[in-house]
Amino acid sequence: MTGTHDGFRVEVDADRERGDIILERPPLNIIEMPQREALREGFGALDRDPRVRVIVLRAEGRHFSSGGNIAGFLAASPEHVSRLADNIAAPARCRKPVIAANRGYTFGVGFELSLACDFRIASETALYALPEQRIGQIPGSGGSIRLLHMIGMQRTKDMTFRSRRVTGAEARDWGMVLDCVPDDGLEAATDRLVEELRGFSPLAQRTIKGVLNAAQNTTVEAGIEIEGNAYGRLRTSADFAEGVAAFHEKRPARFTGS
Repeated sequence: MTGTHDGFRVEVDADRERGDIILERPPLNIIEMPQREALREGFGALDRDPRVRVIVLRAEGRHFSSGGNIAGFLAASPEHVSRLADNIAAPARCRKPVIAANRGYTFGVGFELSLACDFRIASETALYALPEQRIGQIPGSGGSIRLLHMIGMQRTKDMTFRSRRVTGAEARDWGMVLDCVPDDGLEAATDRLVEELRGFSPLAQRTIKGVLNAAQNTTVEAGIEIEGNAYGRLRTSADFAEGVAAFHEKRPARFTGS
């Protein structure tokens, strides 16, 4: 799956255990309808690639993405567009950590794709928006619902009713992004997070991602049950044994993901 595709490319840096999906249809990186399914396949391929520990979603140019091509929606059937959230949820389905690096316009489906990632790092130029109200529509790829769970009802209504644009700094204050950094520091901040995540157990990271995703829409009691069962399974893992040994021996752990 590595190489150039329609509107994006996929790169793997085996030495850094990193896989990148890079939107490359500047200046606005508009996401075409067929590109959605191809992006889903790209995330799946990186998730299966044993050389990759962390996946990064980023874009060429000044803008992450201004959203989708309206003409593509008009040409698609109502049945097809009602399932658009399936392919945009690909980052959430990945078992590996996924980071989105956003600068400039991060609108519509570009925003929704970023919301499906585990972490978002914004540059100071970033603007987030779900602008569908301006054409008499609502978000259709999971954006409003992910936001509802992330920032609450009032702020989600503020963004969706009014097509309001939110800056990177506001998004950080609202808890929508992990950090907001100077524009020329976005790549370095992303690199640092990749390197940090690489230092932990792949198995423990896959497990906690699964626990949090599964527990998000449950009661507290059900979530604690999910967490406890996963905790018990990890108790017998090789990575846990290595982590305990490294702690007692005061040395860096050498995790293998098993």
